Amino acid sequence: MNPISKKENLKREIGVRSLTLAILNITAGSGIFIIPAIIAEDLGAAAILAYLVCGALIFLIGLCFAEVGSKTSVSGGVYSYIENAFGPYAGFLANNIYWLGGCIVSDAAIANALVDTLKYFFPFLSNEIYRAALLVFVFGSIALINIRSVKNGVRLIEFATLGKLIPLIAVVVAGAAFLSSENLRWTIEPTFTNLGAASLLLFFAFIGLDGPLSNGGEIKNPKRTVPLGIFLGITAVLVLYISIQLVTQGVLGTSVTAHKDAPLAAVANIAFGKWGAVIIIAASALSMLGALSGEILSIPRILFAGARDGLLPKPLAKVHDRYFTPHVAIAFYASLGLILAISGGFKQLATIASAAVLIIYLGVVLSSVKLRRKDTATTEKTFRVPGGIIVPLLAAAGIVWLLSNLSRQEFAGIGLFMIVFSIAYFTMKQVKKKKQEQENSGLKD
Repeated sequence: MNPISKKENLKREIGVRSLTLAILNITAGSGIFIIPAIIAEDLGAAAILAYLVCGALIFLIGLCFAEVGSKTSVSGGVYSYIENAFGPYAGFLANNIYWLGGCIVSDAAIANALVDTLKYFFPFLSNEIYRAALLVFVFGSIALINIRSVKNGVRLIEFATLGKLIPLIAVVVAGAAFLSSENLRWTIEPTFTNLGAASLLLFFAFIGLDGPLSNGGEIKNPKRTVPLGIFLGITAVLVLYISIQLVTQGVLGTSVTAHKDAPLAAVANIAFGKWGAVIIIAASALSMLGALSGEILSIPRILFAGARDGLLPKPLAKVHDRYFTPHVAIAFYASLGLILAISGGFKQLATIASAAVLIIYLGVVLSSVKLRRKDTATTEKTFRVPGGIIVPLLAAAGIVWLLSNLSRQEFAGIGLFMIVFSIAYFTMKQVKKKKQEQENSGLKD
């Protein structure tokens, strides 16, 4: 199959290093600072098994992303993959479920978490007016940076990524000196049930490789950059997560569950004293800022691609004459995230949003199979998942297993999403059909 390509008038500025750091930045987001305590609550020291399960699954999914991503040289990411494999209806569902159900809500949650974290340094942010003003400043500044240049947006991500990784690595290295082997003994027996529930929760922390791939039209040499960037990004995330879990559990032991809000700050306090905790809290805020920056850099390209293909309003497909960025899509996405963040009525959708992303991942996995069968004629060498259909089947089975741990209410919420967007799609299709018929009738007259 030939690499998918359309004229978009976007500049290719993203290489292997930038893509790797972008994946690492979005994936290792704000959740990394609280993950160890949450997972240890269900599995104790055996929580390391959940990391291995999620790590194996995300590698399988990453291989599928690498295959379809290396064949795609346009913006849109998961939307472009699924739409090309299964048609406009599937693409429309993927586009809207992903950016609205899987991204906007989580961005609003991260933004609120950022403000709550900064209260440690600036107590006046408890005032709703100051809180809203800060949110306007955060979303507005990040949007402006990304509108002016994709390169500046990437640099902001690189800065935020390094800014949070340095103190995290320092805590892991210094905390290792206070590690007790007794704290790493398994006191809770892992079962299929508790491991499944913990893995479902933990997998949310591994979601993120899809975001930077939305910038397909701005990635240099995607047939090489995409597979290599995905592999390096996922590997770095897995090594970092396992190291943090082992050190946190090894230092705090059973008391780790008493530090659910900031387990890493507790480790830093032991390793470095009170200033260590302050540094980790600051790194946590920087991590959240970086995650927001990565989302506002990448996800508007989903809107841009949908508008480019006629599935969303045309203005979203506009490219700035001077900066060569999808400025309308960026401004719209950031504005909607700001509104949700200020309103605060989104927290109950967090689990459904994460599940929505898993469904999109399933669509990409299936797309890797469909696109391979759709056109076997290749004129350019691209990445191909080894083992034929085995890897996609294993990835799909893993996703279905994780989704099986959702409650009936969560399944119902996802079903409602599908129904609403399906109605919207077929309504739009009928409107366009009638408009076309009227135009044809006018020509005949």
